[in-house]
Amino acid sequence: MSEDAGHPWLADVDLPRHLAVRAVGLLLVVAVLYSIRPLFHGLVYQALYSPSGLLTIGITTLAALVLWFLPPFAAAPVSGFSGDLSAALPESANQKLGVLVVVFTALLIVSFIYGIPAGMVTERTMAQDTMSEATEIQELPQVNPDNPRIAPRAVSDVQTRGSVSYRTHRLGPSDIARAEDGSLAWSYAIEPNGFRNKLLDTQRGVLLSDMTRMEDRQITAFDEQDFAVGEGMFLHRSSDWNLRVTDYFSQYYDDAVEFTHDGEAYMYYPKTGHEWRLTPIPHTVPTWDGGALLRTDGTIEHLTPEEAQNSEILDGQRLYPLYNSRQFIESLGYRNGIVNQLPTIGAHRGEVEIASLPAGTGNSQPFVVDLEGEQMNYVTTMEPYGSDTRGLDEVWLIDAATGEFRFFGSDRETLTGPERAMGIVRSADSQTGWGDNFQVVEPVPVFLNDQLWWHSKVVPIDNTDISRSVFVSASTEEAVELGDTEAVREFIATGDAEEVEGVDTEPAPNETGVDYYIVISDSDGSVIERIPVEPNQEPSISYEPANAST
Repeated sequence: MSEDAGHPWLADVDLPRHLAVRAVGLLLVVAVLYSIRPLFHGLVYQALYSPSGLLTIGITTLAALVLWFLPPFAAAPVSGFSGDLSAALPESANQKLGVLVVVFTALLIVSFIYGIPAGMVTERTMAQDTMSEATEIQELPQVNPDNPRIAPRAVSDVQTRGSVSYRTHRLGPSDIARAEDGSLAWSYAIEPNGFRNKLLDTQRGVLLSDMTRMEDRQITAFDEQDFAVGEGMFLHRSSDWNLRVTDYFSQYYDDAVEFTHDGEAYMYYPKTGHEWRLTPIPHTVPTWDGGALLRTDGTIEHLTPEEAQNSEILDGQRLYPLYNSRQFIESLGYRNGIVNQLPTIGAHRGEVEIASLPAGTGNSQPFVVDLEGEQMNYVTTMEPYGSDTRGLDEVWLIDAATGEFRFFGSDRETLTGPERAMGIVRSADSQTGWGDNFQVVEPVPVFLNDQLWWHSKVVPIDNTDISRSVFVSASTEEAVELGDTEAVREFIATGDAEEVEGVDTEPAPNETGVDYYIVISDSDGSVIERIPVEPNQEPSISYEPANAST
């Protein structure tokens, strides 16, 4: 081949034929990629709805297309580009690959630099949107006394898996759904187990485990309703694959909500989208794209938010994505500006962050809580910025059906957070072998008579049962210990421990330097002695008969 005088760096080729061959080759590649497009969903979505993804993936792809259609290079290989790949590829392809590597590396550096301010602008935009759309409430709403969150996830998992026997199937991850009687339940997909079964078998149905009782918990299996596509199934038979095939321009960050309606099993997937904002610099923010309703026959109905809210099948279920809730609530640290929250130079005026939970609690924020009228909400408690602050500033509520934001301010009253509440539960009972035999798990906020309480559960280390429920007042740090379901429901309904039969209460210490008291009582319940225990003390109690030898 001779070099083109007009383009000395390109080989002299039959350009129409070259372009036609390359176009046919590109169409074949596109056809193959389209048939397996769910595998590349994340990359494509990032290229369309992320500034960094657009720079790195989008422009690199465009550069690759330009190089693909260009005639072969006539010049020498790119300086310094050598190795096995250079030896295996034709000289021109090697040169083009070297150019593409240079382009990708440059774009990767640019996208990393650009992503820092773009990420902060995104957080600032989300915080502004949240504050402009949120409604401040003066009183906390009442929780639903018929649907207390009693059974922790870990206990439900152990008890439920121990109550069913499937040789070829297993229970998938648990999530929260509403049962047909209106109660809350831990829901599971009955997934195929093992490589062969995942490849050839189907999801067997769904299972619901009541979370609103301590004893006599009901477990209902709808295990004769096979899903044509579902959870735990491979490739084109999986729900994940089919969701992306039927709506490629949404994200499915949330786990499925498994539930039944009129005895029929369904699964619902909240959908997250993103939209571009061009000022002050281009960035994207998450949006609610509605949801996908999966039926047992494999059909998927994609619903807008309004259609999901008006669906009789989905009435009472969680519709709004938990992912969106977390993203918007986490952005609130930016509500007073980007500079305000920066380390070193930031004043941190009015900055809040999500209240921390100790490791091993078994849940995370936002908490799913059922309010009066069977209105599920995502509840997040916020504490002031700083590693040494654990008191609460605000309580945020997001309607799980509409995505409506509300928040309650503490008006500078110090409210006890979940970490401190769990400590009070442990300190109120020094005779329990904490960490060795029992543990405190899953603190959940409940609202009683416009007061915030933390509802924790005491369970054995092996998560086989629920020993008791303990409520701790966020205002007074009073602890209320309850031993059965009816007592829990009565306390939630009245908010008054004195009206609940058989309740044990221990007021918070009101003396400086006292963390709690060890209370010694006789057989009649009369207090013999109250021994104050200072913070950070770890007393041990032993019992010795009076005639014990020394």
